[in-house]
Amino acid sequence: MNTQALRTSVPSPIREFCAHYADNTGAVIAFGVFTLLVIAALFAPWLAPHDPIEQFRSHLLTPPVWTPQGSPQFLLGTDALGRDLLSRLIYGARVSLAIGLLSVVLSLIPGVLLGLVAAFQPRIVSPVIMRTMDVLLALPSLLLAIIIITIIGPGLVNTMIAVAFGALPAYTRLARAAALVEMNKEYVTASRVAGAGTLRLMLRTVLPNCMPPLIVKATLNFSSAVLETAALGFLGLGVQAPTPEWGSMLSAARDYIDRAPWVVTMPGITILISVLAINLMGDGLRDALDPKLKRNL
Repeated sequence: MNTQALRTSVPSPIREFCAHYADNTGAVIAFGVFTLLVIAALFAPWLAPHDPIEQFRSHLLTPPVWTPQGSPQFLLGTDALGRDLLSRLIYGARVSLAIGLLSVVLSLIPGVLLGLVAAFQPRIVSPVIMRTMDVLLALPSLLLAIIIITIIGPGLVNTMIAVAFGALPAYTRLARAAALVEMNKEYVTASRVAGAGTLRLMLRTVLPNCMPPLIVKATLNFSSAVLETAALGFLGLGVQAPTPEWGSMLSAARDYIDRAPWVVTMPGITILISVLAINLMGDGLRDALDPKLKRNL
């Protein structure tokens, strides 16, 4: 009976994580905002009032509905070609979030593997990997992405590759540092003594205990990827027209900022809210996953 009561009194890791995450009000609100963005992206064909590339020639630069000249048909107004801004923002969430997520995955997996190999092979392989990462880190990630896009050309897939390549060194260094810390602990020594091979030590023993900082880093890099995608689109090097993308929408609206400011402010506010929500989620994950930062309930 006492054993059963003890088991019920000890919270599960998931419940404990949710409790600590819920302590951060900003992170909870950010999670709600991010959930709405994901829902908008997934159900864009049903939520968008119009086709994002459909042009209404009789409604060029129509202001938002709350202005005297606004139309209920276009809640956030239209752009210079008569396309509905709300529909383009909803479909743009699909592009920006998809590029952000896939670029994080494309940089996280090889970065973690390279970091683990560098940690377990410190004599020959590690110097080669880490000096290569140092060279990549010497260039700002956005500049590196621009160089790669210039070489391989603009486009949806190429934007993912360029953004992912810029984030690769950070994951490699973080994975190596976390693995080196774990390798000095007793459970790794016990696994070695028990006869575990290098591959098993890397993937089954050390990697699971390196994941918390990597998850936090991936979340924060998600926001950076969304921002870099918008920057590349603004420069005309990212997703190409007529595909709706927040950065390219900003770029196309530059000439109308004086007489139609809503064409610029709507994509800008969307980018701001998205990046801020993801960053606040990352802060909440850091607080919930790091034992040193957890507050007593």
